[in-house]
Amino acid sequence: MLIQSQNLSTRTNATAHMAQTMSLLEMTAVELLQKIEAALSSNPALELIEEPRCPHCHRLLPASGPCPICSAPPNPQTDEPIVFLSPRRDFAVGGSRLPENDTPPEEWTAEAEDLSSYVLRQIAPELEQADRHLAAHILTSLDEDGLLRIPLIEIARYHHVPLARLEKVLHLIQRADPIGVGCATPQEALLVQLELLAETRRVPELAAQAIRQGMNLLSRRAYSDLAHLLQVTTGEARRIVNFISENLNPYPARAHWGETNQDYRSTDIYYNADIIVTRLNDKQESPLVVEVIAPYAGSLRVNPLFREALHQAPVDKTSQWQSDLEGATLLVKCLQQRNHTLVRLMRRLMTLQRSFILEGDAHLYPATRAQLAQELGVHESTVSRAVAGKTVELPNKRIVPLARMFDRSLHIRTVLMQLIAAEEKPLSDAQLAKMLMAQGYDVARRTVAKYRAMEGILPARLRKPHAKSEPLARPRKARPESKKPAFSRIPLSESQPQRSSA
Repeated sequence: MLIQSQNLSTRTNATAHMAQTMSLLEMTAVELLQKIEAALSSNPALELIEEPRCPHCHRLLPASGPCPICSAPPNPQTDEPIVFLSPRRDFAVGGSRLPENDTPPEEWTAEAEDLSSYVLRQIAPELEQADRHLAAHILTSLDEDGLLRIPLIEIARYHHVPLARLEKVLHLIQRADPIGVGCATPQEALLVQLELLAETRRVPELAAQAIRQGMNLLSRRAYSDLAHLLQVTTGEARRIVNFISENLNPYPARAHWGETNQDYRSTDIYYNADIIVTRLNDKQESPLVVEVIAPYAGSLRVNPLFREALHQAPVDKTSQWQSDLEGATLLVKCLQQRNHTLVRLMRRLMTLQRSFILEGDAHLYPATRAQLAQELGVHESTVSRAVAGKTVELPNKRIVPLARMFDRSLHIRTVLMQLIAAEEKPLSDAQLAKMLMAQGYDVARRTVAKYRAMEGILPARLRKPHAKSEPLARPRKARPESKKPAFSRIPLSESQPQRSSA
């Protein structure tokens, strides 16, 4: 009985430690400061030594600048980033620190967009205005995995429309990003993804048959049974399973994490960054200096006098004092674990995204949370919590969401927008796909249409030609020259443009 009680206590402590660490990990610097201040005011066992000490090594800080030990480059001969905790003395709550550049306000903000709005925005150019309420009904009926669990016939009966009309809308939804959203089952989602993937690359011939007939074998990786079912060798069955697991996702909404639906938590302008990135000595080829903001410049610790006084506590206060001591100890340990995880994550992420940080969106490396989690040896949800809601200030003083570094299509969309902005006459999606392929981006026409819709760019037949190709003389009265860009963006709040009679 004694051993069982001890094991239960250990498991409970481990669970509490993990839960609080995960909770602290997803907090921004401002939220963390509020959490610590609340704990200091309510827990007498916790104290903050207000002296300029490094949050990582606890050495006294110099009169100005970061910790000389933690901020020292580990190897001056490499471009490995220098990552350390920084107790910024100019850190302020409430947004007193403004970006020091002329970046337009829309570059500072991010829209908190759910999956339904994200998909509806993509299919809007191809969706009849009369069918938008049908698409909205389907999208708001999706479960957390992006699957439509209710029969489509029920929606058709509710709106008194033919089933074929609803199936046409569903077809558009399933081929939007993330591909497969709106399917009834994971099996159907895999088949839709496989169909679209076959447009841009070669897929195993029996992959579709394996999904239709051996779905349960795929999840268990039963290579021998699958080989017998498909009448192929075990090696071929293994290759099919690996292809499906690496390229397809049975739960489309989960693929949405690293794209546009970021958990930014706010649509306000970003005044404070949680991570600040600069260049060492402001040189182009020098390593990046990454400061993970710690909202206090001191030592958060358990009060040693309180620990000693616990032995002399009144009988009616012993339990409460013991609880305060355990809570303070747990908070200090969880903060250390949070800081350690963030530093590890930033060191790897900034290495991957160095080109993006220094050269812009077109140079983004298509990283995923799952990839980073595997490299760091942590769960994918740990990376998601560490990224959620946080912002990073780039060397050009631009503040962007940290989650943008996981947008796997941003670099392609950036090049696509550059091509459209430079066109002399509107280019079709097929022409744009060829131009992107010539630049090394292997995308299909359908993917170009999807990315164009994500950026709110009209189809070629609705875009105005570039100013260079417009006639100099117009039969209309002279008026001030328009300053609109070469391509038009789709206002989300307006209805679909009228189709051309041609």
